[in-house]
Order: sequence, then C-alpha cells, then structure tokens
Amino acid sequence: MDDNNIKTSKVRTVVAYLLLIFLSFLCLFFFYILIINATRSHAQIMQGFSAIPGKAFIPNLKHVLNDANIPVLSGIKNSLIVSTCSAALATYFSALTAYGLYAYNFKLKKPAFIFIMLILVMPTQVSALGFMRLMDNMGLLNTLWPLFLPSVAAPAVFYFMYSYMQSSLPMELVEAARIDGCNEFKIFNRIVLPIMKPAIAVQAIFAFVTAWNNYFLPALIISDNNKKTLPILIAALRSADFLKFDMGKVYMLIMIAIVPIIIIYILLSRYIVAGVALGGVKE
Repeated sequence: MDDNNIKTSKVRTVVAYLLLIFLSFLCLFFFYILIINATRSHAQIMQGFSAIPGKAFIPNLKHVLNDANIPVLSGIKNSLIVSTCSAALATYFSALTAYGLYAYNFKLKKPAFIFIMLILVMPTQVSALGFMRLMDNMGLLNTLWPLFLPSVAAPAVFYFMYSYMQSSLPMELVEAARIDGCNEFKIFNRIVLPIMKPAIAVQAIFAFVTAWNNYFLPALIISDNNKKTLPILIAALRSADFLKFDMGKVYMLIMIAIVPIIIIYILLSRYIVAGVALGGVKE
C-alpha cells in the first residue's frame, strides 16, 4: 500500500507540473509572439506566423518614436502620471474608508456599507455624460485631473481592504494604540498600513493596470494630442489609413505599453507573497 501511495503521489505531482507548464506556456506564448512581431516589418508580419525574431526592431522603434502624430514619450509620461496617482489614491483612501467602517460602530455604518456596494455595481458608462458636464463646469476638460481624481472613491478596492481587515487586523491592536495615546491618523498610518501591505500591493497592481489600460474615460476627456494616454495613441495608430498602416509599429507600441506594467508587478509582487504572514498578528 505504501508503494502504491508513493507511486500515486508521484503521478499526481508529474501531472500537476505538466499542467502548470502547459498553462505557463499559454500565458507566455502571446507575449512571445508580441515581442517577435515587434522585431518584424509590416511585410513580414503580413506573410504569417513566425517564431524567429526579425531584424526590424530598431527601425520599428525609430518609426514609433519619430511619428509626429503619435507622441509616444508624452503618452508614456501621461499614462505613468495617471496610473501612479490612481493607484496611490485608490489604495490609500480605500484603506482609510475601510478602517473607518471597520474600527468604528455608528448608526449609519450598515447603510454606508450598502451605499458603497451599490456604487460598485454601477457601470461607468451610466455616469459618463454627467461626469463630463461636471468636469466642463469645473474647467477640467482636456486635463489629466479627471482621469485619476475619481480614484479617491474606489468601491472595489474598499471592499477588498475591508475584507482583509476583517481577517488580519485585530481590534485589540488598535485599542492598545489608543490607550497609549495615539491619534487615529497615527494609528492608521503607522500600524494599520504596514499590516495592510499585502492588500495594498495587490490593489495597487490592479488599480495601476486598470488606469493604464483605460481607454473610455481618456477618450472622452482628452482632446489635446500631447495629453493623450497610451491606449488612445495605440487606437489612433491602429485606425490609420491603409497606406500608412504599419503592423510593426503597432506591435512595437503595444510592447512599449506593457513594459511598465511588468515592472510594477515585479516591484510589488514580493509584497504579495512575502507579506501574507505580515498581517498574521496573533490576538
């Protein structure tokens, strides 16, 4: 029986590794094709699939950077500003809101939670027209401010933070800090936030990627070419007329667009894995 159990365990391990290798291949294959096509010219891409890199990487990069109609460098700067500010505002203020509902008991606590959840299920498109009119009245159209200021109210991030606090933040720790004379903001910034690092890292990645890939709102708000974000520039490049359309440039611009996302994930992913035990404060 022991030998059979050992053999069965080995077979399951092998099957599990093969499945993981297959899933990893599916995930990485499309990135590989993207990188390969970024090194090929438009004519080579039109010829069909190739697993071998081409020799047009530098020409494609030069064509993208030198295109006067596609200001890539300003697009990267704008996307970085919007995505970084969105991630910072969403994670900090959502954690602060979650702490307020978690650490305090008041009459409107349950209605407030329900109200935030109702906002969560409301599509962005429903309020887009009213939001545009509001930004127009405030003189913020064609600026980057409307692209990240709404991140202060992020119901999905709030719910994740609230759930994490319920499982990892003992109220005894907060009460002990209050007895020691700490004010609430000091407790939040110096005690709660370090415990929340894993949750903040996860939501910072999601918020950054969401803002980085956002096309709908910037397309409505931004009209100045130098203030456009990368998704708008990619769409503009793809919608070029047939004579000017260059698939090599499109793949190169898409590859440039995903590099910051990969860097952000690499920088924050260690908090996700190593920080799981960070919130495990024993009561």
